[in-house]
Amino acid sequence: MRIKPKILTTFLAKRFLASLGLVLLIISGIIFAITFVEKLPREASSLMAANVAFFNLLEYIPLFLPIAVFMGTLLTSYNLTKSSESVIISGAGISPWQKMKPFLITAFIIGIFTTCIVNPYTVKKNAVNINIKNFNLSDNAIWIRESNDDGSFIMRAKGVKQAKDGNVIFSDVFVLLQDANARFLQRVETKKLVLSDGKISTKSATVFGSDGIPTETIDWSHASKATPKNFLEKHLKPDQISFWQLPRMIRNMQQMGLPVRAHLIQFWTLLFLPLTLIAMTTLGTAFSQTRERRNFSFGMKFSMGIMVCFILYFVMNVFSALGASGALPTILAAGLPPLIITTFAAMWIVSFEAI
Repeated sequence: MRIKPKILTTFLAKRFLASLGLVLLIISGIIFAITFVEKLPREASSLMAANVAFFNLLEYIPLFLPIAVFMGTLLTSYNLTKSSESVIISGAGISPWQKMKPFLITAFIIGIFTTCIVNPYTVKKNAVNINIKNFNLSDNAIWIRESNDDGSFIMRAKGVKQAKDGNVIFSDVFVLLQDANARFLQRVETKKLVLSDGKISTKSATVFGSDGIPTETIDWSHASKATPKNFLEKHLKPDQISFWQLPRMIRNMQQMGLPVRAHLIQFWTLLFLPLTLIAMTTLGTAFSQTRERRNFSFGMKFSMGIMVCFILYFVMNVFSALGASGALPTILAAGLPPLIITTFAAMWIVSFEAI
């Protein structure tokens, strides 16, 4: 029996997409429901809560997509075996490598789409919902320090969000002003402070002078070198930055002498996402190898596969931590796990064929 390669590739790709779509639907539904319930008390309406939950779900896609691809590969293999289509394909002289090819191509395309389109779109949409959780914090707060020839100021804020006009709004703020000799000048406390281009300002503040006497002040402001743009670039977590913006931001941070290892890890992780999906597809194919025609022990292998996925997720986090700490080059921290998984799975498939 001879099966045309193009027809077989299309058939297997469709079956893989159907299984992957089902797995993604289940995982996404669970995550969306949990996030929706969490956001509902904080939002003005259920529609707004659903909107925030949806874009948070898109943010999680690069995290659970490798596991979903693995499960989708297992489910596809199970359905092919259950319907005896796998037997027909093998009887036509198609090896596991040839059968796996459509899965690999599809997974690679999905990885590119996620990195190049889904990630930037999600970051752009989530920019309107920026809050304190999106920032790198010290002592559970945002700290800003600036100095010039006239003196310096230190600001601490417990909350932050971005306004529709692009300005950054801080909440529960205190500002400490010093002269050029580091002598205390003022302490300013306010519930709301706005960072715009060239200054920080507030409509209402309590100002403590050098005598310690508080004074209620209206329209307090102070010059600042910070802008909303460079503040966000400096303080946002790496996963809140678009894949396309990361290279420029990394260069800018290197010029300012800021640590960039976490941003490099994020960049390489997104860049290698297609390879990670290929690795998980290969692993799923290795797990699905069987000589049974009907009694495919799907439940046991699926359960084992989920356990292996969580172990691999932990291992990948360990590699990322090693890369972020400097114990391992960032490119290796992001690139080694998929290479190791692919090699291990390929050896598994070869050994199964040799038996």
